[in-house]
Amino acid sequence: MNINQCSAVLISAPSSGQGKTTITAAIARYHRNKGRKVIVFKTGPDFLDPTILQQASGTPVYQLDLWMGGEQHCRELLYNAAGEADIILIEGVMGLFDGTTSSADLAKLFNIPVLVVIDATAMAQTFGAIAYGLAQYDKDLPFAGVIANRVASENHKDMITESLPEGMSLLSMMPRDENITLPSRHLGLHQADEVSDLNERLEKAATLIANDKLEQLPAAVNFNSVQNNASGRNLMFLSGQRIAVAKDHAFCFVYKANIELLEEMGAELSFFSPLTDCEMPEADSLYLPGGYPELFLQELANNVSMKTSIKKHAEQNKTIVAECGGMLYLLDTLTDKEGNKAEMLGLLPGNAEMQDKLANLGLHSVKLPEGELRGHTYHHSKMNSALEPKTMSAPTRKRSRPESIYRSDNIFASYLHLYLPSNPYVGGSLFSSQQISQPSTSNKERVTCI
Repeated sequence: MNINQCSAVLISAPSSGQGKTTITAAIARYHRNKGRKVIVFKTGPDFLDPTILQQASGTPVYQLDLWMGGEQHCRELLYNAAGEADIILIEGVMGLFDGTTSSADLAKLFNIPVLVVIDATAMAQTFGAIAYGLAQYDKDLPFAGVIANRVASENHKDMITESLPEGMSLLSMMPRDENITLPSRHLGLHQADEVSDLNERLEKAATLIANDKLEQLPAAVNFNSVQNNASGRNLMFLSGQRIAVAKDHAFCFVYKANIELLEEMGAELSFFSPLTDCEMPEADSLYLPGGYPELFLQELANNVSMKTSIKKHAEQNKTIVAECGGMLYLLDTLTDKEGNKAEMLGLLPGNAEMQDKLANLGLHSVKLPEGELRGHTYHHSKMNSALEPKTMSAPTRKRSRPESIYRSDNIFASYLHLYLPSNPYVGGSLFSSQQISQPSTSNKERVTCI
């Protein structure tokens, strides 16, 4: 068995909203500024935090999820990263012990030390109680210490320090500072390219951890190679296939691992914008990921030439795979929270309306004739359609609702965000076509739509 060794730490918290992403990004940018290669992972399903972490580290960010991807997949990612990085940072999901497979489960499996971020706002001695509880809850957890976040004053610092039990390592106290706060909205943080002063915020955050214990490299961890790699990535049945992938501010929720898997299976990918391009590239398959179509109703509705080209693709019985926001784009109409309604593609009968409250959340699996796939759902819209679902997903949470899986002729659509590496063969087969086309010639110059 081969072993790669690398400094590594998992950054977690008692709950969401404690500042994990800000702290992880600050550490990443600090070490990057020191000339070190930083590789960051995000635990659990998330499309937004990774854009911030990639901007901070300068390297691609992948998911580490034991339920969606499996142990072998996570082990392969960590082993490969350890072979080239100076430091591996892993941002946890929700609270330390939350989830079907939690951040704590991941840390224990790979013996990665855990650093806990605790929002100290309006808190004194209770800070120590929370830190002690997290450290002692599971005796097998490799606990590295705590970070106090959003500390108000020197007096506040003293109270936090005095609250900690003997032997508890306090690695940093991050001050309350609006200049490093990351803006958010209904589905999470803003994407990196939407925050105009993101680099300034990251640099400021990085300076705040200088001269404390966070500037030191964490302890080295041994990462073993995968002995029997049966990931299925060597399947080349998409060789020669052209896949057009929607990618812009309206359609931005796609796992990097999904894209790379399709390419490794031989597919040629062309990215385009339903918002600003005149037409989709010539392709055998169309991939419409999730995102924020509700924020761009009129832009999508008014881009008639794009809608015409996608409808032409469908009329030729070519494959469409649509996830969440991508599925909403296929409907007759979409209505935002303010009641504004716009016409979408009309390729799936029905309509959807945005709601203030969360409609569904959680990890799901779905059994298809081709096999099982895993992924997650997270949406604020309610959809109505006369189309009968072919099957339903199975949620891991007892109170989570199953999601409908629609398969109409050449269309696969669902609220599920699929993690294709959970079953590479099945994931790739969704994009396969009986008609294999010649290599794409879609790299022609694009013109502005009118």
